[in-house]
Amino acid sequence: MRSPLRLTLVMICLAAVPNVSSCAGWDPEKPEREQEKVAETIAAFKQRDPGMKTFFNNAYGYAVFPTVGKGAMGIGGAYGKGRVYEKGRMIGTVQLTQVSYGFQLGGQAYSEIIFFQNRKAIDRFKSNRLEFSAQASAVAVTAGASVDAAYEQGAAVFTMAKGGLMYEAAIGGQTFTFHPIK
Repeated sequence: MRSPLRLTLVMICLAAVPNVSSCAGWDPEKPEREQEKVAETIAAFKQRDPGMKTFFNNAYGYAVFPTVGKGAMGIGGAYGKGRVYEKGRMIGTVQLTQVSYGFQLGGQAYSEIIFFQNRKAIDRFKSNRLEFSAQASAVAVTAGASVDAAYEQGAAVFTMAKGGLMYEAAIGGQTFTFHPIK
């Protein structure tokens, strides 16, 4: 009985810890690898739902999180790093954090893209004033999912599962920390 509990605790810790390799020091190839991950994530979203191209073409900007790790056992957490684009040009990096509580157990990884409808929405995001509450909804990307998707308060959120298993009926929200390119 202890093994499943121990495995769950390990999964939670792994999901809550930022990319361990980034703590090891400077890596001259890291920016290129991160850009490749972003490009692969965008391609995967477009492949899963070709209608996503419309969001990329028409959005004022977007934030791409190649991997968000999430784990929980009663109390949960999620963390991911991404890049932010305005009119197709990278303008900064961003960190996503989430804390939740309720009936939840397991761990999972997913990709997330947030589209910004206009300058006002992306400016709110860049000033770290954008938070998604428990009531905010993200669209799970499947073929044709983007057709019915709409902006809520200037943002549209899409997620795509990468792996893991999570049971959840929880309350929580996502917060973001934006870092502009200098």
